[in-house]
Amino acid sequence: MDLPLIYHPNYVVPLPSDHRFPMAKFKKLYELLLSDGVATVAQFHSPERPSNEWLELVHTSDYVQAYQTGTLDPKAQRRIGLPWSEALVNRTCTAVGGTILTAQLALKCGLACNTAGGTHHAFPSYGSGFCIFNDLAIAPRVLQKLGLVETVLIVDLDVHQGDGTAFIFENDPSVFTFSMHCEVNFPGTKQKSDLDVALTEGMEDEEYLQTLANYLPDLLSEVKPDLVLYDAGVDPHLDDRLGKLALTDTGLFRREMQVLTTCVSGGYPVACVIGGGYADDMKALVYRHSLVHRAASDVFRQSRL
Repeated sequence: MDLPLIYHPNYVVPLPSDHRFPMAKFKKLYELLLSDGVATVAQFHSPERPSNEWLELVHTSDYVQAYQTGTLDPKAQRRIGLPWSEALVNRTCTAVGGTILTAQLALKCGLACNTAGGTHHAFPSYGSGFCIFNDLAIAPRVLQKLGLVETVLIVDLDVHQGDGTAFIFENDPSVFTFSMHCEVNFPGTKQKSDLDVALTEGMEDEEYLQTLANYLPDLLSEVKPDLVLYDAGVDPHLDDRLGKLALTDTGLFRREMQVLTTCVSGGYPVACVIGGGYADDMKALVYRHSLVHRAASDVFRQSRL
């Protein structure tokens, strides 16, 4: 059996040509994984759009309805940062379905990777920072409702704090939120994760990886999760437009191997999402996002999952 991967053509929708969100990266990532021989078409699973009942395990009914019908007030729409369209509604919901499916396949196979996901700035009643519905929060709630898991650990290594996720689970001991992010970066107002590790601006590979090693193994032993949900944002990269850290491609790959081997060797299933990444060089950005899939493929084979 090969590593399960998740993709849907609806992960990409048209945006204005001058928009700074790199929407094209999702399809290009899928194509790169195939062209580089990291994956075959047979490894890809296609998600379904989740029901509103599942979205409303995290989000308010009013917000879900207003977003889906395009009736959010202009200020709330601006806060999201993406222009509303029916296609974007479908894309948003499909990507959430992708993370739910990734989590289900991770439980079944030990490891699985989405080619989208990581919308951790979405709060119960509003979206923010290109995030509309919070897949990292919805997936654990759905799996809990289905009786598939009790305890989930969210490892969020996107360069920005997972503020929406932290807020959603602040009083929920069944989901442990761990965010390791750049201290001086969006969001301006941080929320309280179960564990926040704020990193100094300009941190490089070795210090970053050692910091991660100081926390992750102990966290797994302490939480003993039924599932690890891993946000592998690549915006800590040196060349990221919105990052402020200084990791290299090699550092990112080592990070992915470190997270995945630490979890899988301990018997903890891992569901990966790609998180944030913003760069003018689209080819370089897509390669960075592929590092988690490359690492996961290696770990999956080595572990004979």
